[in-house]
Amino acid sequence: MPGALELSVLGAGPAFTDRLGAASAAHLVRLAESAVLLDLGQGAFPNLVRACEPASLLAVVVSHLHPDHFIDLVPLRHYLRYQRRPPSRVRVLAPAGLDERLDALLDEPGFTAAALDVEHLSPGVREIGPFRLEAAPVPHTAQSYAFRVSSADAPGAAGLVYSGDCADAAALLPLLRPGDTLLAEVSFGPGPVPADAQHLDAPAVASVAAAAGAAALLLTHLQMGFDPAATVDAAAARFRGPVRLVTEGDRVAV
Repeated sequence: MPGALELSVLGAGPAFTDRLGAASAAHLVRLAESAVLLDLGQGAFPNLVRACEPASLLAVVVSHLHPDHFIDLVPLRHYLRYQRRPPSRVRVLAPAGLDERLDALLDEPGFTAAALDVEHLSPGVREIGPFRLEAAPVPHTAQSYAFRVSSADAPGAAGLVYSGDCADAAALLPLLRPGDTLLAEVSFGPGPVPADAQHLDAPAVASVAAAAGAAALLLTHLQMGFDPAATVDAAAARFRGPVRLVTEGDRVAV
């Protein structure tokens, strides 16, 4: 179908895990021959290399500045600078401060800028090649964003909404349209979420998906110690559409 998106899950794991094959957040969104990447957490870079030529990415879009959502920008930077001949560059959209954090990690001013063109994210809509990217702030860190990705040439078509990490599922409602697919973190599985945790559980995201008329619900970022089946069941009790817990290697048509 013209304008149809495809999601490839390169990483769906949390910040730490005992599960093999659980690279952290990294979600490749394709539209025909073009691709953008939502987050690039630890362990996800090898999966990116296997999925596409990293230098061909139109952009890497980072939801917030926790390492499990951006730290594999370091191997991406090395790949672009040292593996590619001639060296390549990739655009990165991220909350303010990303480049300073990566430079400090290596104690090398200019480390990031050697291969990554970093732009500061802000709320609103922008076009990236054939993609329409809408960013909306969500509560988690001082600067955290959720995203809606759709086809710029088919504004009425279904899109993919990605929560990033989020403390209030209702903050996703401004992005969601009827028929969208919601890709949401469920760190605390079937719940409840502890009062001091800035994350979501399955009942919360399922309620929002149902209220918005989403077509499908994809669950991700499940923390160590929570039961996957119970998490899916908790979501399915509140959302009548398709529900699945995505794992590394999954491909989903949107």
